[in-house]
Amino acid sequence: MRIAIASDHAAYELKAALAAWLRGEGHEVDDLGTNGPDSVDYPDYGYRLAEAVASGSAERGIALCGSGIGISISVNRNPACRCARVDEPLSARLAREHNDANVIAMGARLTGIDMAKACLTAFLTTDFAGDRHARRVDKLSNPPQLETSR
Repeated sequence: MRIAIASDHAAYELKAALAAWLRGEGHEVDDLGTNGPDSVDYPDYGYRLAEAVASGSAERGIALCGSGIGISISVNRNPACRCARVDEPLSARLAREHNDANVIAMGARLTGIDMAKACLTAFLTTDFAGDRHARRVDKLSNPPQLETSR
C-alpha cells in the first residue's frame, strides 16, 4: 500500500519509527516531514498530507502531532479526506469500517510505539463495510443543504 506520513516536531521521532516499521512490513511510504525537533506549524504538514491523499499519490495517510488533534483538524479541511484521531485499535478499526477513514491521526505525547503499531495494523487491514455506512460517508464530503428557520 502507498502510505503518506507527516508530523510536526513533537512527533517526528514516532513518525520516523513508524515509517521504518511500515517499510519493513512491505508498504511504500512517503515521508512528508518534518524531520527534526525544531518547532514547525502542524497545519502545514496536515495540509501537505491531505493533498497527497486527495490527489491519489497515497492510498492512506498517517498524521502525527503532540496530541493528534491539531493535525487531524488540518487534514479534515480537505473534503477528500476523512481523518480519524484514534487511541487504540478498536477506534482505528471502526474508523475504517464505519467511516471509510483514509487518514489516521495519533498523538505522540499520548500514544506509545507499540500502541501506534497496533492502531496502524487495524487501520490498514480493515475494509470499509459500505452498506448503510456509505450514505453517511457520502454526506461527509457532500453535506446536505440544511433549512434554516427564524
